[in-house]
Amino acid sequence: MENQARNTDEIEIDVLEVLYNLKKKLWIVLTVTLLCGSIAGVFAGVVMNPVYTSTSKMLVLTKETTLSSLADLQMGSQLAHDYRILIESRPVLEKVLEDCGLSGIMEYEQLRKKMTIENLDNSRILSISIEDNDPEQAKLLVDTITNASADYIAASMEITPPKIIENGEIPTEKSSPSVMKFILVGTLVGLLAMAGTVTVQTILNDTIQCEEDIQKYLDVSALAVVPDKALEGKNTGKGAKTKKRKKKSWN
Repeated sequence: MENQARNTDEIEIDVLEVLYNLKKKLWIVLTVTLLCGSIAGVFAGVVMNPVYTSTSKMLVLTKETTLSSLADLQMGSQLAHDYRILIESRPVLEKVLEDCGLSGIMEYEQLRKKMTIENLDNSRILSISIEDNDPEQAKLLVDTITNASADYIAASMEITPPKIIENGEIPTEKSSPSVMKFILVGTLVGLLAMAGTVTVQTILNDTIQCEEDIQKYLDVSALAVVPDKALEGKNTGKGAKTKKRKKKSWN
């Protein structure tokens, strides 16, 4: 009785049985996996709005503007952090919206979320990027931000304005969403979901399917086994062995 209670409480995972069920339902697993990948790809390519990115670059200069000076290089790297804060400031962004005719249409917080500022390799080069659903508006915004921030930095810090070394371009290809990435993620999610479903079904299946299950779940020995005649008839002449899982057992 104690052994029977212990066998009832414990849940054992038969890896071979799980693999057998996965192989048995392989076509279902593959179908659902491909379907999930296709749905994710269609969602990314059709439903989601494309996003375009335009980028401009500016050179951080110190007051002395001595390009060969080591102190100037170190100071320029430190100023890059200050420049980033000033570029993202409310006065700059509000002036940009006003110059672009977007006042009342877009808030400066929304513009700030569209903007990305990077200090390239800890150099004195600042990269300003704008993401927008309209490629032409992305270029207009990033160019206006670059010019407005250069003037604001020069007036606020009383230094030489940073030099604009590259204006933005109208992007011809979208930066996101990536259809291929969505397809890969959707395929992986579908595969894991189906594999998990089959595994759970196998673990929760406590029906008696072969003589080993009688010993495992009931803790008694099978006295006789009656083969499945229909299954044996199908396997006759093919050299196939009758699987134990296809037999009906009585004790």
